[in-house]
Amino acid sequence: MSAQELILDDGFCFGLGAFETIAVMYGQPVFLEPHLKRLREALDFFGIPDPVTAEWVDEILKKHCVKNGVLKIMVSQENCLWSCRENPYTPADYERGFVLRTSPVRRNETSPLTWHKTLCYGENILEKRRAAAQGFDEPVFLNTRGQLTEGAVTNLFFVKKGRLITPSLSCGLLPGTVRDYLINRYDVEERVIFPEEIGEFDEAFVTNALMGMLPVRQLDDIAYGEKSVWEAVWRDYHDLLRQALDWPVA
Repeated sequence: MSAQELILDDGFCFGLGAFETIAVMYGQPVFLEPHLKRLREALDFFGIPDPVTAEWVDEILKKHCVKNGVLKIMVSQENCLWSCRENPYTPADYERGFVLRTSPVRRNETSPLTWHKTLCYGENILEKRRAAAQGFDEPVFLNTRGQLTEGAVTNLFFVKKGRLITPSLSCGLLPGTVRDYLINRYDVEERVIFPEEIGEFDEAFVTNALMGMLPVRQLDDIAYGEKSVWEAVWRDYHDLLRQALDWPVA
């Protein structure tokens, strides 16, 4: 990462800004247009001009030799910064599956910030660290009505009799890029889900831009031993990326 100047604006002082975290595979950004669209919508919400273009992203990736990893873009009124790092998810994560627990912290479904990926991200990170310290992979937030919403850095999906089910946006959650991909590609039921229902599902998995989708082994006291639907969706996802990004043949 090259040195970048940070200006002390409202983004630094108050979190008024937005960011995107983009997976990079074989030098190509995954779901770039959906990421840029979501960033643009967040910046419009804050009244901040959008300086990021696909060409700008391509130049960064070529100039700094980011072949496989993560590109993070952070924008505020006076700043447009980026960083690169390794993707934290490993093959072992997909093999063992994630263990989730419900967080005591509640999502505020009445806040307009809930639907944007803003620089006010401290609550998510602190809860994820607390979950990790207790031996869990990811916390799950309920909203003030006691409905499931999302993880700290993931969207939630459940499977019942072969059908995909996910909490609706009205519950108060970030519309993830992989979440949108699944909704547009499959017959996904978006609805309110209460904690009392989690034992009725056959499978569960979580999604985000970096992991794609990762099976859930356990949520609170409920264990999920089945993952056949996740496996089929995961294979389809990888086949689509391989074709869209023209990956080299292994």
